[in-house]
Amino acid sequence: MSAARRKIVKERGAEPSELEESVAQALFDLEATNAELKSDLRDLYISGAEEIDVSAARKALLIRVPYRLLKSFNRIQQRLVRELEKKFSGKDVVIVGVRRIMPAPGHARRSDRPYSRTLTAVHEAWLNDVVYPTEITGKRLRYRVDGGKVLKVILDPVDRANVEYKTESFSGVYKKLTGQTVVFEFGTPDKVDKNSA
Repeated sequence: MSAARRKIVKERGAEPSELEESVAQALFDLEATNAELKSDLRDLYISGAEEIDVSAARKALLIRVPYRLLKSFNRIQQRLVRELEKKFSGKDVVIVGVRRIMPAPGHARRSDRPYSRTLTAVHEAWLNDVVYPTEITGKRLRYRVDGGKVLKVILDPVDRANVEYKTESFSGVYKKLTGQTVVFEFGTPDKVDKNSA
């Protein structure tokens, strides 16, 4: 397990859990055995992993990666997620970047904070990470009669066949990350009017 240990780097020297070590081992095994992913996985590592109960029969595996490595993970994400879902017996795998939320400047704190560190921007970025590589085509905020809010996210209908079975996992992971309820739907494909062209 020591060779696979370089595939996980925890903050402040914390010890990885068993699940994190098994994900690191799976990444190390993929690097050693999969020829098409070998060169891409060489310099990549994770920051953490956790298992999320989406429903009674469904679980999701949330993998956190350092923000600076997120684009490298995104390049191989479809192939990597497919291989990891095989290794972890059908659990839906979701990869998100590690992002920081800074407190708002107040009376005692006079420093400015970048927009990318605000709560809104971080939640928005996590939403994009959760559904990647599918694009978000629209959003609606629905207010319930009891005062609760539900965010309806409309995904690109082109990717319906690839991600429709994962929308429940996407909702569970986003709820775990932010505490907000979200519902994923697919838009209708645009009809092209041939007579107008």
